[in-house]
Amino acid sequence: QVQLQESGPGLVKPAQTLSLACTVSGGSITSNNYYWNWIRQPPGKGLEWMGYINYRGDDTSYNPSLKSRTSISRDTSKNQFSIQLNSVTPDDTAVYYCARGVVGTDEMDYWGKGTQVTVSS
Repeated sequence: QVQLQESGPGLVKPAQTLSLACTVSGGSITSNNYYWNWIRQPPGKGLEWMGYINYRGDDTSYNPSLKSRTSISRDTSKNQFSIQLNSVTPDDTAVYYCARGVVGTDEMDYWGKGTQVTVSS
């Protein structure tokens, strides 16, 4: 059973960098046919896809609205992938999720439980 677990600070100050990690168990982030996503949900709003990194670690894709502030990377020794979001504002307050995507589909078959991040001084 694949499990994903988000971790990181729950409170970030405006203009700082938000950094979150997703630890994967029950499967490897280098397994063929999967890509690894970050998604968020601001309060009272829908889900917003932020970006992904592929299983080879040589390709990333970002939501155009966040691309200039976002970076996704991975650490295969920890079976972990991470996201950094720079220059945060209170509008970046959200529940942040990581999820596994299936190559060739829009399906995200395993999700973490999510972690609340609040941007406030």
